Formats: sequence, C-alpha cells, structure tokens
Amino acid sequence: MASKTLTLSRRALGIAATALLACAAWPGHAQDYPNKMIRIIVPNPAGGTSDVLGRLLAKELGETLKQPVIVENKAGGNGHIGASFVAKSAPDGYTLLLMDMSNATIGPSVAQLNYNPLKELTPVTMPAYSPHLLVVRQDLPVKNIDELAAYAKKSGKPISFGTPLASISQLAGILLAQNKGFEFNVIGYKGGAQALADLAGGQIDSAMASVLATNPLVQGGKIKAIAVTSAKPFAATPGVPTVASQIPDFVTGSWQGLLAPAGTPPAVLDKLQATVQQIVARPDVAKRLAELGSEPSDMSRQQMAEWMQVETVRWAKVVKDNNIKAE
Repeated sequence: MASKTLTLSRRALGIAATALLACAAWPGHAQDYPNKMIRIIVPNPAGGTSDVLGRLLAKELGETLKQPVIVENKAGGNGHIGASFVAKSAPDGYTLLLMDMSNATIGPSVAQLNYNPLKELTPVTMPAYSPHLLVVRQDLPVKNIDELAAYAKKSGKPISFGTPLASISQLAGILLAQNKGFEFNVIGYKGGAQALADLAGGQIDSAMASVLATNPLVQGGKIKAIAVTSAKPFAATPGVPTVASQIPDFVTGSWQGLLAPAGTPPAVLDKLQATVQQIVARPDVAKRLAELGSEPSDMSRQQMAEWMQVETVRWAKVVKDNNIKAE
C-alpha cells in the first residue's frame, strides 16, 4: 500500500512539475491568453485590402476569443511605419500586424529600414492570398502574354507599364517581361489606383495589380485581363490564363500575413494561428474573401517563415539585377 501511495505521489509531483514548467514557458500566464484587448495594426490607410481583411478578422477573432479586438491604421513609409511599431512592441500577443507581405520581403532591398522584418517579426499565419492580374488597355490587340510579347517586339517600342515604384507589381512586371523576351517602359505612380485609372483612360498600355483592385474595371469593360499570377486558375477570374502555365513557377500577388513581435510565446502564436485558420476556413468567411478577390490560405507559421526567407532572396536578386530604387 505504501508503495502504491508513493507511486501516486510521484505521479502527482510529475504532473505538478509539468504544469509549473508550462507556466514558466508562458510569460505572464500566457495559458490564459487572451485576457485583455488585442490590437491589429494595419500599416495602410483605411479601405485597402489589408484594412478590410483586418476588420473582418478583428470581428471574428473578438467573438471567438471573447475579448475585444480592434484595428488601428498606422500608415506611411510603404507600410514600414506600422510594421516597425509592431516590431518594437511587447512580445505578448496583444499587438499584432496585418500587412501585405511584399512590403516585408521587398522592403529590405529597396529601403533603409529601422527594423529587420525577418528577425524582429515572427509569423502567425497567412490568412488570405490574392493574385495579381496583368491588365491592358481595352483596345490593345492582345489576349495573352505571348501575344503581348509578340506585339511589343513587332511594334519596336516598349509597352508602357504603370506601377508604384519599387513595388511588388513593378518587380513582377519586370520579371515577366524578361522571361518573355521583351521590355516594359515603366511609368511610376504614387499608387496603383492612379495607374489603373490612367490605363482605363487609355493613357498607358498595361499594369499589374491585385484582383481586388482590377476586377471591377475588367468586369466593367474598362480594361482587359490577359493573365493571372496564381499557381492555378483563380475562381474570381474565370477564363483568364495563368502566367505559370507559360512561365513555370511564376506566382506573385498579395499575401496578407499576420505577424507578431519576435519573442512572442510559441503557445500564444499557436493559439492565434489555429483560431485564424479556423475562421478563414468557414464557408461564410471564405465567401466574403472571394468577394474581395482573395482566397483563404492555410499556410502555417513555420511555412510562412520559410516563405519569407525565400521571397526576400528572390526579390533582392530582381532589385539588384535591375537597379531598382524606392521613390
């Protein structure tokens, strides 16, 4: 009997020790996370893709986690003012960042940043993805990128391409043209909306932007879509061929990433990742994302960290090879 009691006591001590270690591994009793308001910082003005997605997630996270979740817009510096703010915040899971990941992967190559996205931010999950559409003026006599390349070579002059400078759309456009053996005449804009307005007005030949921004103009007959940069045909753009079908592995777009300050407890990150992935997988949320020209992503935080490393190297080479400079 004494031996059995001793065995039970040792087992109880083991369970207690495990619990104590768990508490020690979660600073501030993170097993109770969350127990106060969470802020999602969107480093862009209200109304953009990240802002709309951030507010959708904030509502759903608040209802699921039973704590208020709010969105704060900290725009400026091509997204880096808000990103830097989060990178310098307490790593406790109560200040998060939702941003277009191209800013994090291209930024180090084109600008002097006061933070390191790869070292001072840690991935939570990638809630949504929206590819780019390559679009041309309505009267340009091309229907796909092969015809665009042939037209550019035959005309003897570069095709004008409107884009914000040092942006993912500029780099993707340059890479596409190089792969197809022609040249874009890059016309710099302060924002993608201005480029699309000029394209619809016939002032420029082409542009590349997210499905969210371009599809209304395409559906309204103002501009023409000739390629989408998703890995496979994209539901929101039926009939539009993928660039990847002609240029293997050519995938670009707007990956919306949720990040936290480096050093945030892994258990907090795991809880956030699981909760967000459950939310975006729900049919009603997936439908809303589709209306925004996006689709849910189930990329884990480990996969996202690897993706960030690969994309940062990928775009650094394009920036260096083409001497790309920020505005």
